[in-house]
Amino acid sequence: MKTSTYTPQYDELRAWLKAKRDESGLSLRELGAVLGCHHSIIGKLEQDRRRIDIFEFIDYCEAVGADPHEGINLLIKESAAKA
Repeated sequence: MKTSTYTPQYDELRAWLKAKRDESGLSLRELGAVLGCHHSIIGKLEQDRRRIDIFEFIDYCEAVGADPHEGINLLIKESAAKA
């Protein structure tokens, strides 16, 4: 079994997160400042170089004004499509 970081479902989640950040108008640096972390962490989350912790996911969503349930539903949908 592949590590979940490298699954198509994870790819969809990362793309969704980046799209939500773009919609919010925040740059990597600005989002990093809001979340209190270095901007490279945000870049790694979005570029498949770092696994997304559930609490980071929620904080990220709140910071960009996205509904975390929407992201979870995307994962569920992608997982069902895979089955």
